[in-house]
This record gives sequence, C-alpha cells and structure tokens, in this order.
Amino acid sequence: MLANMKRMGIDFGSKKIGIALSDDSGVMAFPHAVVPNDEKFFSYLEALVNERKVKEIIIGHSLNNQGAPNQIHTAVEALLLDITLHLGIPVHLEPEQYSSKQAAQVQGKNGLLDASAAALILDSYLTKLKNK
Repeated sequence: MLANMKRMGIDFGSKKIGIALSDDSGVMAFPHAVVPNDEKFFSYLEALVNERKVKEIIIGHSLNNQGAPNQIHTAVEALLLDITLHLGIPVHLEPEQYSSKQAAQVQGKNGLLDASAAALILDSYLTKLKNK
C-alpha cells in the first residue's frame, strides 16, 4: 500500500539530470525539471526536497544492455550516499533501462525529455508499491 507522501524521481545523466515529483499523496508522477549536472546540483536538490517536503527519492538504476552497471552507476552510487548522509531520507534504485527512449516515444525529444524519463522511473516504482 502506498504511504501518503511526496516522492521524487531522478533520471541521472552525465550532463543533465531529470527530476520528477509525485503528487502530495505519492500516487502519480509528473515531470518537474531538467537541470545541469554540475557543482550546483546537490544544493538545488536539497532546496527542492525541503521546499516540496519530499520524503523519499527514487533514482534510475543505470545498467548496460547486459544488465551490468555502466559508467553512470558510480556517480549514481555517490549521489545516493550524499542524499542518505546529508538529507537523511530513504533512497531507492529503480531499473531505468530505456526510460529516455520511452519518454521520447511518448512526447518527442524536447527540453523536458529527461524530466519525463524521471517521471517514468518514479511511476514504475509507484506502480510496484501499489501492486504489493
């Protein structure tokens, strides 16, 4: 059963990071923003978590075509550790192979593509919670 809480989805890329947020009840995922992957990202993330009262973060678990961790995976693990240590909220990994490709098929390639991919990642996690 879904707990009534705000959640965030993250599609982590080497240049850009897509962010999605759930509704206040934590049932539906919506694209929020695409931000540069730079030294300001964590400060942005922390401010957004506090402003929107996010209680849980779901990050796309990046794997290659054989199902093994790819080069982004190390950066995702570092982000997961930073969130856990500095924000103290639960973080979960959700398989995300082809989330950007799926988002492009749904909406076409535009400025919110990575945010839409983050929404697909978050929606996948929420669907699993609903079905438990």
